[in-house]
Amino acid sequence: MFGEQQSACASIAADPFKKERVGTILELGGGQGRDTMFFAKSGFQVQVIDYSPSGVVEIKEKAESRGLSHLITAKCHDIRNPLPYESGSFDACYSHMLYCMALTTSELEFLSKEIRRVLKPGGLNIYTVRHTGDADFAVGTHHGEDMYQAGGFIVHFFSEDKVRHLAEGFKIVEIVEIDEFEEGALPRKLFRVTLRKE
Repeated sequence: MFGEQQSACASIAADPFKKERVGTILELGGGQGRDTMFFAKSGFQVQVIDYSPSGVVEIKEKAESRGLSHLITAKCHDIRNPLPYESGSFDACYSHMLYCMALTTSELEFLSKEIRRVLKPGGLNIYTVRHTGDADFAVGTHHGEDMYQAGGFIVHFFSEDKVRHLAEGFKIVEIVEIDEFEEGALPRKLFRVTLRKE
């Protein structure tokens, strides 16, 4: 996502990652790398993928300039395709609002299975999504399912039922409702979801 300071979600996710002695994190949708840099500075080995080639270049440049290249590997990848990693490669997976991009439920089901595949047994998956209590839900142009476009972006909004549906093969550790104020004037209503691979 955007900005220099890490997201509140990343700050919170670092605690269970440290408690679980996570060494390797797969970050999905790194954006400009603010959470990537935070995790690396916290001592985690981070593999980050993003759809945008320019975003990947920016992450690599930031890692180099901050002396974090030994902890960060960034690559361009479309998460609608199989993740480019061997099964059981990571201790944890993290993504901040990636799931609420213009992805269909079937694409999210595929992604969830891929995350489960690349996690080690007992690995954590922590992610955030905007939920159906958000002020922008059902505003603008409807694009099927729970996806709406208000402004330039299509957002997939999540109900708790959808979170539970996508948790197949995981144990739900927690689903927390939070407000975030990092984008524009409206608070964004989010779920922060923590799953453990069974």
